[in-house]
Formats: sequence, structure tokens, C-alpha cells
Amino acid sequence: MTREFVDTNVLIYAYGEAADPRHQPAADLVGALGRERRGALSIQVLQEFYVNVTLKAGRPLTPAAARERLRALGSWPCHRPDQDDLMAASELAADSQLAFWDAMIVHSARRLGCAILWTEDLNSGQIIGGVEVRNPFADSPAPQ
Repeated sequence: MTREFVDTNVLIYAYGEAADPRHQPAADLVGALGRERRGALSIQVLQEFYVNVTLKAGRPLTPAAARERLRALGSWPCHRPDQDDLMAASELAADSQLAFWDAMIVHSARRLGCAILWTEDLNSGQIIGGVEVRNPFADSPAPQ
């Protein structure tokens, strides 16, 4: 079974407002990856998710509701970077001309053995460090 890494933005849309056209594709993807036990993420993703859904969302979640989502996602494999991971991500950023935080996401996906990284932040179809980038919203209507 191949793991698939989920970036922060996908989680935000999955648990966000149903009126957003990205909600349903994200919710379907996150639900399927959870049921099939193929989803993976990192501490970075969980931290970004919590901050964004409690402070920056159009309709923020309460901290308690956000913690419930974190608990649910806690059963997924989660990369917890160390110093060696930071160095590897910085090298990947330089080699691939990525922002450091994007390189850290790709590196985390790679460390967890993921073949696919679900995000809207990188070019869909691109392969970085052996990980294929896919955009779950590529066929969805553009955000309003």
C-alpha cells in the first residue's frame, strides 16, 4: 500500500466551509485516505492547520473543534523532523529552487515513503525528490 501525503491547504479545505468549491474534493480525498489508511502528514502540516483554522479562516473553528480534528488525524503516520531533516530540506530547497517550507513538505513526504503529495501549492504532475505532486482541485471550479 502506497502512502499519500496531504499538505495543509487540503486539510483546511476538507474541514472548512462547504460553500467553497474546494471543500468537497478535499473532504472526499481526506476521507478516502483516512478510511484506506493511506494518508500521511507531518508536524508542520498539523501546526499550520491548527493556526489557520483557528485564527485565519473565514469562519474559524474553536480551539476545541480544531483539537478534535488534530486527534482524528493523529492516527495517520506523521513525520517529526529532526536536524538531519532540516539539512536535507534546505538542500532540496536549493537543488529544486523551492521555498524552504515547501521543500520541508516534500522531504517529509519522501521520508514517510509517500509516492504522492496532495497540494495546490506546487505544480501538479511535477516530480520532486521522487514524490509526485498532485492538485486535488485541478478539475474543480476555480475559487470564487
